[in-house]
This record gives sequence, structure tokens and C-alpha cells, in this order.
Amino acid sequence: MSNNVVVLGSINVDTTYHVDRFPQPGETISAVSKSSAPGGKGANQAVAAARSGAKTAFIGAVGSDKEGAYMLESLADDHIDTRHIMTDKLHGTGSAAITLDANGQNDIIVYGGANQSMTTDVLAGIDDVLKDADFLISQFETPQEVALAAFKQAKEHGVTTLLNPAPAHEILPELLKYTDVITPNESECTLLTGIEITDEASMLKSAEYFRERGVKHLLITLGSKGVFYATPTSHGLVPAFKVKAVDTTAAGDTFLGALSSQLEKDLSNVDKALVYAQRASSLTVQQMGAMPSIPDHDAVMKALAEN
Repeated sequence: MSNNVVVLGSINVDTTYHVDRFPQPGETISAVSKSSAPGGKGANQAVAAARSGAKTAFIGAVGSDKEGAYMLESLADDHIDTRHIMTDKLHGTGSAAITLDANGQNDIIVYGGANQSMTTDVLAGIDDVLKDADFLISQFETPQEVALAAFKQAKEHGVTTLLNPAPAHEILPELLKYTDVITPNESECTLLTGIEITDEASMLKSAEYFRERGVKHLLITLGSKGVFYATPTSHGLVPAFKVKAVDTTAAGDTFLGALSSQLEKDLSNVDKALVYAQRASSLTVQQMGAMPSIPDHDAVMKALAEN
């Protein structure tokens, strides 16, 4: 299958500092090495969708700097439609400083720049990509007001909307009314609902919380335990693939982008699509870097065949 996916989101240049362990408060440590690569939650998700075969378009903003030009070129290299990425002459391109330890765990500090300065002006003319789209994805590294306006436009075209509430903070109530699928991880779900995730009952309670606010479908990513899904007609847990993680930076973004490339608009194939997305994510964490580690469709299918 080949979905049409539109991503509204962040574009960052990631700088990763490789360390043996994280520093204690007030402590200075030396990095083993340093590397830079294209990233940002939105850009990662778009690349994951494109590499898994989706026709992909991006809505966002970069600065009028060399980092912005670099990111536009990087997205175009993956055949992503960049016509709706505006250039912000007042703010720099977003960036992220990532500290990665020897166990593959990370801490991330993000500078929003053009991402956080985005206004609804960026949505001018996006009907040309929404009219043929199957899914519109957004996250919280760009203003929620822009996501809300885009989701409203998307619903006018019958597009299924996916909200990745990360980094998690309070959600505009109206945004939930225009969200079809919400995809928090375990801790984000607890922060948003106040319901601690401990078992299936608590996850179903979380699904009901979102359903009461207009969101019909909930996917909770549970790390090594897999993904829990709840729709109006079914629910279940899709196990994760067991691998040794080297760098978890883009795991969640790969999962969501890959999922959007395979999922039916009515989520009728949610089990199968989640297996594909989980496998894609498992390949990402076995390599260094965010965007460079995202696999293509052939690699995912080969890995699935090996299982």
C-alpha cells in the first residue's frame, strides 16, 4: 500500500555528545565523541513515512541560515515535498543537544527557534497537499494553535489526524476534538490524564479519558513491552521486538512515521500496521543517530521475514 502523509512539525539539526554515563548535577564530564545529523520530531517522522513508501509532504519552518538550507536539502533527498516549509528571517533553525550514554539512553535539550515561532501563516496554501492526504501528523515541538488550525483544515478534506503529544504538556481541549488518533508514551499518557499506567485496566481507563474528549483511538507506546492500542471496537497489546539498543533517539518518531505509511484510515489493520512500525523502530535503535538510522521499507520487510 502507499499512503499520502502530511507532517506538520519540527525541523532540527541534532548534535549528539557520546558519554560513558550522564553527569551528576554540577558535574563536568568529557564526551567520548560528538556528531551532528538532521533531526527534529517532525522531520524524523516524515523521513520514516517516506522511507516506508508513503508519499510525504512537510509543513514547517526553518531559519534563513546554513542549517535551514541543510535541512531542506536533507528532506528533499528523501523525496519529501518541502514547498510548505517557510523561511523565518527572525529566528534560527531549530536544534537539539543530545547526550547519549553507553547503554543507548539519552537526554535531549531542544532549542525551538523557527519551530516555536511558527504561526498559522505557514498553513497558507496547504489545501493542495491535504486534498489527497490520508493522514496528517503533528507533535508538540511546534505551537498547538498551528496544529489546531491544520487539523481543522484536514478534517474538511476527510484526513485522519494523528497527534503525538511530545514533549507532553497541557493540551488545548479543542485540539483533542479534531484528533482521531493520539500516540503518547507511558509517561506522557500519565502526565496528560493523571492516570498511572500499571495494567490493562489503567490503559483502558486512559482510552476512555481521551474518548470523552473526542479522540476515538489511543496508542500507548510502552518501550520494551510493546504498544497498547484501544479503538471503539477493540484493544490489545502488540509486543516489541527484543534487540540491543545502541541509540534510542528517533525510536518513537520512526514508529509513528512507519505506522502512518501502513495504516488504513479507519485503523482496520491496526494490528498488522503496529507490527510493521515496531519492527521499523527496533531497527532504528540498533544504529547511531536520529534520521540516519531510520530504515526503509525493504529493510523492515527483510527484518520481519527473519522473525
